Amino acid sequence: MFTGIVQGTGSVRSVLGDSIVTVDIEIPSTEGLEIGGSVSIDGVCLTATSVGDTVTFDIIPETLERTTLGSLSSGSSVNVERSLKFGDELGGHLLSGHIMGTAEIIAVENQDYTIKCPSEMSEFIQEKGYIAVDGISLTIGETDGEGCFEVHIIPETLRLTTLGSKKVGDHVNIEIDAMTQAVVETTKRLMKGGGV
Repeated sequence: MFTGIVQGTGSVRSVLGDSIVTVDIEIPSTEGLEIGGSVSIDGVCLTATSVGDTVTFDIIPETLERTTLGSLSSGSSVNVERSLKFGDELGGHLLSGHIMGTAEIIAVENQDYTIKCPSEMSEFIQEKGYIAVDGISLTIGETDGEGCFEVHIIPETLRLTTLGSKKVGDHVNIEIDAMTQAVVETTKRLMKGGGV
């Protein structure tokens, strides 16, 4: 589990392989990280396969297709969050690192970003609801009801994450808040007469 409070950015050192891709990433801290540990990379939960000066992760085809990780190359910057430990402060909202899909940044004005999700995600995009964009816990601003929404970013988030370097046309990973997903899916079943 993660909180969406990104701890800093990492730098991709190498990307190898075709069907299963192995990436080597320099992350802000490897203290206490062991092989098998979970790390959120741009919001995607990955498992460390080796830990040294850098951390190695294997990425399967499903993840490459569903997320932006398929476009990583040597030198890419990524958002990094280590997994939540018991007793840690929960500053954002609970995240699993399971990405629903990608979305496109369609406008950037000062610290306001407008993001367009695919239409199949639109029912989960609720004003003042939680969303994770590239692993960053954010509150949804205005939404058009068709998957387009705004987020207002504080300077500290722009400083600590890759979001400040994103531009119109770039794609980001989207994780919808689990509680929102559960409420929407339950309501849909009830409306179809399927029960709980």
